[in-house]
Amino acid sequence: MYKISTYLDQEHRRCDAQYAMAESDVNLGKWDAARKNFGIFIGMFEGHLDKEERVLFPRLDHALGNGYGPSVVMREEHRQMRIMIVQIEAAIARHDYDAYHEQSSNLRALVRQHHLKEERLLHPQADFLLIKQADAIIAAMENLYHVKAA
Repeated sequence: MYKISTYLDQEHRRCDAQYAMAESDVNLGKWDAARKNFGIFIGMFEGHLDKEERVLFPRLDHALGNGYGPSVVMREEHRQMRIMIVQIEAAIARHDYDAYHEQSSNLRALVRQHHLKEERLLHPQADFLLIKQADAIIAAMENLYHVKAA
């Protein structure tokens, strides 16, 4: 019944776990591992944001009858997170522990607030409004990154 929220909320947990691995590497001074694990996180996180922006948000906006719904706020927060991620990636490349933790703290706070909004409001709203399309929406999100062999 809660297919969309379950799918996206699980992605939140996987992204959080990958981010924690990179942060652990930074804390241990393992900069090469931190760069690798943060790069994996970026790929996962960008994929998640892309799924929301390219698949979920347009369908939710259509169901709400406008393009000025909650997706506008979510897209702006995605933009802010992307800026912070670039700054964190640069701090890791410079092996700058202090800059990493300053930006990481800001990102963590924004992500926590963002996830709460999505998990308590947006995703349940999507489950309710898009219930008949849930399987197709999840398939479309999955298909964004699965290239079929010819």
